[in-house]
Amino acid sequence: MEPELLALPLRLASGQDLREALTVATQARGFAAAFVLSGIGSLAVAHLRYAAAAESRRLEGPLEIISLAGTVGAGGPHLHIGVADANGRVVGGHVGAGCMVRTTAEVLLALLPQWKFNREFDVATGYRELVARRLG
Repeated sequence: MEPELLALPLRLASGQDLREALTVATQARGFAAAFVLSGIGSLAVAHLRYAAAAESRRLEGPLEIISLAGTVGAGGPHLHIGVADANGRVVGGHVGAGCMVRTTAEVLLALLPQWKFNREFDVATGYRELVARRLG
């Protein structure tokens, strides 16, 4: 019997794109569904899209990752992050491409071998939303 969930601890290095690294780590292991259990570390630069905004906003670091959550699947990742600047001010939003690790990022992914996550347009919300399908 195949396990329902596998844990994958990751340590990302300086210069890695957070969003891309989580996608690559999941796909390289042949999984089509994962979610973030925990994520901490630091960013040199962040690209965050705030609620209902059309474009991402670039934030210069150093920034501490105080919270990271979301899903990673065939339709791309959907990640939310909270970061704090050197003065302790906290902002959060959707993780965009170009969130570059400063020193390290420690992320624990839950891989779901029996599932596939995809993103499909939802008429009710007007966005591409998560569709989770059981495989087999």
